Amino acid sequence: MQHFQTHLRDEADTIALGGALARALAPGLAIYLHGDLGAGKTALTRAMLQAAGHAGHVRSPTYTLAEPYTVQVGGQPVDAVHFDLYRLASPEEFLDAGFREYFGANTICIIEWPEKAEGVLPSPDIEMHLSISGNGRDIKCEALSVQGTQCLDRLKLALNM
Repeated sequence: MQHFQTHLRDEADTIALGGALARALAPGLAIYLHGDLGAGKTALTRAMLQAAGHAGHVRSPTYTLAEPYTVQVGGQPVDAVHFDLYRLASPEEFLDAGFREYFGANTICIIEWPEKAEGVLPSPDIEMHLSISGNGRDIKCEALSVQGTQCLDRLKLALNM
């Protein structure tokens, strides 16, 4: 499967990657974001959603667990849901909240802290691992499905890699 790594020197690099990722999105994607607190998961998601056409504020769903947005993908409106599962006490809480209903062919799901719902989350199309590196961030992206591979191919084109 497709993968790549890059170093994000600063916030401008994170915004640029988020913009490129926004241009590579497709309905039905499930993107898992891994990384310690402060690794840049929410910053990358914010940049991606804003570049995909969300004009308002992108909140971290740390307390709400999920925030829905409408973005533009290929000129069409698509629902995107940003999950932050950091505060989940168990995977069953994810099921009890009815969050699996958001996953489907017409929705993009971006999940921070997916390990908190391990075993009940649908399989990811893309996993991104972010880590602090000096003043910047390292990011490693891996496609785990055909749709994920297609997305990372588009992302590499958008980044001129």
